[in-house]
Amino acid sequence: MLRQRLDRLNPRCAKSQVTGDDVGKTITEKILAAHTASGSPRPGQFILATVDLALGNDITAPIAIEQFESAGADRVFDTAKICLVADHFVPNKDIASAEQVKKLREFAGKHKLVHFYDAGQMGIEHAFLPEQGLVVPGNLVIGADSHTCTYGALGAFATGVGSTDLAAVMITGKVWLKVPESMEFVYHGSLKPWVGGKDIILYTIGRIGVDGVLYRAMEFTGDAIASLPMADRFTICNMAIEAGAKSGIIAPDSETRRYVENRGKSKSVFYESDADASYAEVLEFDASAIEMQVAVPDSPGNAMPVDEVGTVPVDQVVIGSCTNGRMEDMRVAARILKGKKVAHDVRLIVIPATQRVFLDCVKEGLAEVFVEAGGVFSTPTCGPCLGGHMGVLAAGETAVATTNRNFRGRMGHPDSKVYLAGPAVAAASAVAGRIVSPSEVTGENRFI
Repeated sequence: MLRQRLDRLNPRCAKSQVTGDDVGKTITEKILAAHTASGSPRPGQFILATVDLALGNDITAPIAIEQFESAGADRVFDTAKICLVADHFVPNKDIASAEQVKKLREFAGKHKLVHFYDAGQMGIEHAFLPEQGLVVPGNLVIGADSHTCTYGALGAFATGVGSTDLAAVMITGKVWLKVPESMEFVYHGSLKPWVGGKDIILYTIGRIGVDGVLYRAMEFTGDAIASLPMADRFTICNMAIEAGAKSGIIAPDSETRRYVENRGKSKSVFYESDADASYAEVLEFDASAIEMQVAVPDSPGNAMPVDEVGTVPVDQVVIGSCTNGRMEDMRVAARILKGKKVAHDVRLIVIPATQRVFLDCVKEGLAEVFVEAGGVFSTPTCGPCLGGHMGVLAAGETAVATTNRNFRGRMGHPDSKVYLAGPAVAAASAVAGRIVSPSEVTGENRFI
């Protein structure tokens, strides 16, 4: 099926049958080679890799801690290379979530972990770790959360693992990995006004399907990618998992260097793919043809231009999450909402991804814009993204969200519906009370 879909997209295939060390390597293969004693591993080969950072959260880490202790381990491999972030149900929403975070807190204290972040210090993990400089180019990062692939935007190999794997890494500092094939996605030209990283990745998943890149590394290249700020790159790599990918990655460049130079806590290594690197598939896209996208229920793969969605009234709009909760996203939303009011009977929930983003929103006056528009401005939390709290949907309700998944029941009742979009479409829809493009609300078709 994938082969048939790709044929329809007219892909350029650069797959090579040569497997010797003289063959060019992708950025993913180079990073993995640098983290293993297995020489120059090729796709399909299993390697034992050294981990630079291991991540757990308040849902997944308690299970890993139980496995760690049942294995009889008495110490972690490195107190500075394990990061525990309580972000899904924080501030704790009930007794069960409080107990979960308590397990993290006690484990971090017992083993003197350098990086444990609770309410007041934490942010949504996949925005927080890059912001804090805990992930830098060239790193190998594993996390007991599927959206760990976000860090590929920095030119790192980052992938999600299970809680048992996290426990093993906490003990040994190493992880078994099968080197993935790489698939290159090339975006030529310039993007249209308002179109951003969320639109690129939704458009791509809509073309290849949610199983289009199973256990492959999605490598994003081209003029359109090079022109993007880091926030949009994080968004793109964040949702690589929604196409079934093992990881997403963008080669670091001058934009990446500016991002990490004053925050990186470890040495960066800037890898890039060789000109003769071997890819399983290469797909090329005209970036100027990508419209603002909306993924309709119940899959991120159901992406279409916003103008083709039809008349869809909404009950709730969520702007935030590890996908679109960064400062750039807040500014886009505020630009549309400034001086306007949220439609009657629409709940607008704005959740900055980190405490720093929260403070910057206050300093720049964006918090005031959101509140005066009639929205809720929240402390950082994953909250409604997974139907946790801070915006759970009732039966029959419809939401537009800048989150990453819209599976049935994802944000609450199984009979609710979630539409995925970028911050521009989400903010405009909050004002209109139905899914619309920002031009319908602002009268603009470009930033001025």
